[in-house]
Amino acid sequence: MEIAGPLNDVPALKLSHSSEATNADLLAQPCEVAVEWSDDGTTWTEACDSRFLLIRRRSDGTDQAGVTQFELPGWIWQLRKVVLYPGSAPLVDGKRAFLTTTAGAILQTFLAEAQARGVVPGVAWDFTPTLDSAGQSWSKILSIYYEPGMDALTCLINLAEQGVLDFRTSGRTVQLFNPDIELGRDLASGAAPVDLRYGRDIGEAPETGTLEDRASAVLVRGDNGFQITVSSSNHGPWGKWETYVGQGGVSDPGTAILLADAALARSGAERVQRTRSIVIGPDTRWLPWRDYRPGDRILAPGTNGVMESLRVRQMTVTRDAKGVLGGNVVLNDRLLEREIRLSRRAAGIVGGSTADGGSGAKPAPESPAPRTPAAPTGLLVNPAAYIDSSGFPQGQVSVSWNPVTQDTSGVALNVGGYEVYARVNDVGALWFLIALTEAGDTNATYSPLTVGQQYQFKVRAINLGKKGPFSSSVAVTIPDDADAPPVPTAPVLSTRLGVVHVEWDGVGVGSEPMPSDFARVRVWVQDPLAPGWSEIGYLESAGSIVVPGLPYGVDRKFAFSAIDYSGNESARSASATIQAVQLVSGDAADGSITTGNLVANAVTATKIAVGAIEASHIAANAVTADKLEAVLALATRIVAGNPAGARVEINATGLEAYDASSVQTVAVSSATGAVSIVGQLATGATGRRIIVNPAGSTDPEVRFMPGTGTNFARIYCDTDGAIVSVSGLNAGNNRRSVTWLRGDEYRMQIFDVTSSPNLGAGGYMFAKPAELEIGYNDPTPALNRFRFTQAAAEYRGMWTHSGAEAGLIMKSVTITIGTSLGTIAWSAPVMTSIPFAVVSLHYAGSGVVTTYMTARSTSGFTIRCDSSGAAGSATAMIWAWRA
Repeated sequence: MEIAGPLNDVPALKLSHSSEATNADLLAQPCEVAVEWSDDGTTWTEACDSRFLLIRRRSDGTDQAGVTQFELPGWIWQLRKVVLYPGSAPLVDGKRAFLTTTAGAILQTFLAEAQARGVVPGVAWDFTPTLDSAGQSWSKILSIYYEPGMDALTCLINLAEQGVLDFRTSGRTVQLFNPDIELGRDLASGAAPVDLRYGRDIGEAPETGTLEDRASAVLVRGDNGFQITVSSSNHGPWGKWETYVGQGGVSDPGTAILLADAALARSGAERVQRTRSIVIGPDTRWLPWRDYRPGDRILAPGTNGVMESLRVRQMTVTRDAKGVLGGNVVLNDRLLEREIRLSRRAAGIVGGSTADGGSGAKPAPESPAPRTPAAPTGLLVNPAAYIDSSGFPQGQVSVSWNPVTQDTSGVALNVGGYEVYARVNDVGALWFLIALTEAGDTNATYSPLTVGQQYQFKVRAINLGKKGPFSSSVAVTIPDDADAPPVPTAPVLSTRLGVVHVEWDGVGVGSEPMPSDFARVRVWVQDPLAPGWSEIGYLESAGSIVVPGLPYGVDRKFAFSAIDYSGNESARSASATIQAVQLVSGDAADGSITTGNLVANAVTATKIAVGAIEASHIAANAVTADKLEAVLALATRIVAGNPAGARVEINATGLEAYDASSVQTVAVSSATGAVSIVGQLATGATGRRIIVNPAGSTDPEVRFMPGTGTNFARIYCDTDGAIVSVSGLNAGNNRRSVTWLRGDEYRMQIFDVTSSPNLGAGGYMFAKPAELEIGYNDPTPALNRFRFTQAAAEYRGMWTHSGAEAGLIMKSVTITIGTSLGTIAWSAPVMTSIPFAVVSLHYAGSGVVTTYMTARSTSGFTIRCDSSGAAGSATAMIWAWRA
């Protein structure tokens, strides 16, 4: 027999049995077969997804052994025999609507209606419309449309592929769970992880890899000619390859970047299927079903046999004709699981769970005046985070709603389109339009939004210019980027001149490139005999740091971890161990060499160290002027300091200086006169001073120190050849300004250093070859900006006015409408000329309301409001500008 248990798919059992064998008669008719396991031969357990249906068999009449091959699908296969009926509610475009509901409600509708018709009477379920099979509230709400005739199994697998649920069976009971929780246990960490190892739990480890889908650039094309190309530096062995994503409904860069990131994740590396043959015997420590199951994360040999946290995607157990047990597991690494997650997110962005068009009802004839469309229902907002071209996290939303098919009186109506509005979820915050869609389009996307900020959304329909009421609003919080960078490769260590060099090659495990929001790699060290990691420095790209001051001949262990701009940090890399080598090895012990050990003439001039012959060794007046040449040429050296440590010396090559580790820091060449200085150069020891290449700096840096304290400013050059200047902190120790000068970018911004990560907190300016942006932003957030491109100038934010030169005023006021008229006067700032104004009145009641303006002057004007059968209040939006 062979039993295969995949995650979120139909299990399968292959069984061979002779008609002459015991209990063969039980398999001669349709039946159920349960697979049970035991580790002691006494207590037997039927695992989940282990109930099968005997519905297919194959045999050969000439076979005297009477062997029959049975192929049995899992119990959940019966959901293929449950089809969706139209139901009592009217169909929408020929489809049955499930609006603002849960996966539990959808599947229960399939099953309950089927059993009411007498279908699949033996199928049970333990989930509800509000709770999953683990008793947890459903985490996702969705609106989806299915055509009558669709079977429940197709619906179930579709929802699992979109990341809405996980499923399995327990005996005859169908179980549904929130995704990646109950069927996503982490057994790879903790004190006793499940670790499958070669020779004990694993026999063979075949892998199948392909580069057919490899690409490092994606062209995304959307609506109205919108297109964007997103590239990575992760080129393949034959250079840059391209791929294409065409997606209608996409017209903003943030959504396009999200789709491109998903495509690059799928095509950015070799696709590898890892199959591990499992051994089931007396020495096996971890057994399938008992210790792990599909969906679990376990430790197992990955690339090059290195133990990794891998997810069990399928588990197969076999028993041959001799009763020998075996099997295999199919494992996904972190990259494949991230690819699945990104694919699910992309499916949600493009609106796969909402209807495309109208109801199919025949519209009533239009009256002379446009009718008011009803308010949309079923508004759903799906937020996501992405990384922009500068490596910083931004927010994006995908909005969907149910189509409007009637006016406010319930009469059939075909609307012309929709308007989607958003605002920061604060009392009094202004609403702003984020999307306009065509008649049949009930999906919209928008970006960028500030991560961590809560926004409110609403939508309304438009009919021949007549705008209907808004839907109920929905508030969501834009998530921050939660993906940590890849685990860095292990440090490469070397030791020379008494110090240790710690080198990183700039990539993650498996040559995975660092993402665009990568900030730096932290360098850690610990004493293996007294564990406890300490950070000793960082690297912003491939390179090395020098670690001095380590004790000689003692093990020190080094490791890396990667961190991004959002503060997400990877696990530590594999470690490496080294001992610092003594600068001068093999020194003779004091007193070990005596005169009896020296032969005649063994000590010559070349053997005498500088400073070894002192004045007491030279007879009085032995060195006279005639003993010296006019120009003294040095064949040895003159040393001030420790000859093997910190010193300044003059020798045949020039003037040199060394630090305590005997590393050269200053060289003045006697041949060319060239001067080289390694290390810190300062204009003074204290007070206001300039320090070039200060100790501890990673990049080439100039530091400007104040008179007292350490609140310094600096200028440095990063690995891209950009010049970055960073000011000191303000008096409140919470603000700092930074400028970047790159070949294709100039940026200036003020930051709040008390936030994590540091957020903009004031004015800023970005200049690129294709655009210029000037504005203000802070953690509130309060964003006001001008953006200039070749195509247009754009403003985002809130306008206000100041002083007599105010040229544009925008304001909203409330007007009380009486039975005849209402009046309101608004005193604007005194202008240099009489302003003109436009008034737009929003009145939700019945009756006719008209407005006009009187008494215009440089200091104000009056708005009069006449009404016929109208009462209550209205909101007037006023735009006034100087002539």
